[in-house]
Amino acid sequence: MKYLLGIDFGGGASKATLLCENGEIMATNTTEYPTSYPKPGYAEQNPQDWVNATVENIKGVLSKSGVLPEDIDCVCFDAATHTAVIMDEDFNVLRNSIYWTDTRCTKEVEFLKDNYNDSILKKVLHSPGTIWTLPELMWIKNNEPEVFSKIKRILFAKDYVRHFMTGDYVTDYIEAEGSMMFDINKMAWDEELCSILGIDTRLMPEIVKPTDIVGTITKEASDITGLAEGTPVICGTTDTVMEVFASGAVSKGQMTLKLATAGRICVVTDRAYPDVNLVNYSHVIDGLFYPGTATKSCAASYRWLRDTFGGDYDELNSLAEKVPIGSEGVIFHPYLNGELTPYQNPDLCASFTGVRAFHNKSHFTRAVLEGVTMSMLDCKNTLDSMNIDHEDSAQIIGGGGKSPLWRQMISDALGIKLVQMKYADSSFGSAMLAGIASGVFEDEKHALKVCNHVVSETLPNEENTKLYQKVFERYKAIQKALEPIYNIR
Repeated sequence: MKYLLGIDFGGGASKATLLCENGEIMATNTTEYPTSYPKPGYAEQNPQDWVNATVENIKGVLSKSGVLPEDIDCVCFDAATHTAVIMDEDFNVLRNSIYWTDTRCTKEVEFLKDNYNDSILKKVLHSPGTIWTLPELMWIKNNEPEVFSKIKRILFAKDYVRHFMTGDYVTDYIEAEGSMMFDINKMAWDEELCSILGIDTRLMPEIVKPTDIVGTITKEASDITGLAEGTPVICGTTDTVMEVFASGAVSKGQMTLKLATAGRICVVTDRAYPDVNLVNYSHVIDGLFYPGTATKSCAASYRWLRDTFGGDYDELNSLAEKVPIGSEGVIFHPYLNGELTPYQNPDLCASFTGVRAFHNKSHFTRAVLEGVTMSMLDCKNTLDSMNIDHEDSAQIIGGGGKSPLWRQMISDALGIKLVQMKYADSSFGSAMLAGIASGVFEDEKHALKVCNHVVSETLPNEENTKLYQKVFERYKAIQKALEPIYNIR
């Protein structure tokens, strides 16, 4: 038997999935790591935490499964995009990575909009915003020049961990699309955009395909992780496209709805749709894209509630179930790190409104779930306004989709059917991609046929849809009233 290893790096944890060629998952292992918030609007992660999580996860799946390391045919990594690791010429990390939810680079974004907006939109298919690598690196140049002057290497999260395992210096074109330094038309690093930073394009990593084998496990990595020296490793790609693939969305018109650290609704299309409210990325299938809307703090809001006020998710879900739709007047806006669709405003803040003396933890818990649900409805309404053809159902992906309560909320509020696959996380997608690259599977559709199937469907309740529409009207009115206050500096 041949085995395939996929390892993902999400907003708060890394997950490894060990997949057998017959489609059976032999073992998974998850390791959490922190995001630090040193100042308001800041969000950073330590790249060493990703490496440590990788080592723990690999040892975990090997121990749980009993699979011999030499029987693992291929390894693939994926991670959230935009997250650059800056290093000196010896690959020593110079500072913590600015995570994509960080909003400190607002001045740099305004500079780019004023001076390069048309050029960026043409080359990158996006307008400048705080989520992109280019303005994040500009902030370092403007505020930490002594650090910036030492930069000789730039990688992204999954590429940095893979470099630790193989010693390579590459990234894939989908990851590069998230940097705002890459011309998607020419499929190459752009000299003009890199020159804004004063960086030569030759400093940037080589661009390859996600399925290209870029190295093998070194002896040093073998000694630390337990993987066999010489095991092939492919480049891999971004976490969202791996989830889109894993969920079975591989044909034009299919839609995915993601409840993860961030929330996204994406549609598989045959072209990009440049717009300030859409994030456009290539699909792993040639010729396809998956443009989508995005809300910044989706499952991150639920995790914030858990970490700040205590409890576990089972307990919190049980509390939320006791409260009727509308949380008896409590409204939550999930703008913990500003917001993307449809406001594109890093100054927006999260809020609870409508609080009365009788409200308790149950109400606040349900309000958080409903607030994120309203934000997802904002995303869907924006997507629908662009007349992008899609099916009347969505593949549900992300950790939040495991909650039956939250799935029903989303289905009711958005008025769509949600299809849940047996597996839909990005580490599973990466394991399948490793199988395609190594020849275990013929292509994406063959991999899905062997490895995945539908386990449930969540249908909307029409009466609940009407109730949520009333909640949404209040949600929008409160957002409109509060936005001018947040913009006061």
